[in-house]
Amino acid sequence: MTRLALLERLKEIQQMPRYQGRDISTISAVLSNQALARHVELCEEVAGVTPRLAAQGG
Repeated sequence: MTRLALLERLKEIQQMPRYQGRDISTISAVLSNQALARHVELCEEVAGVTPRLAAQGG
């Protein structure tokens, strides 16, 4: 996924009940693309959704 796609996905996750009222996006400013991808993946797992990176094959 591109950085833009990762940031868009993070915005989607931010709206899920698990993360409402929490800021999971600000950290993205200092993360590398690889670290951002991992952050998105972990947030998806905690939110209880299938990680898109896994669904896309990596």
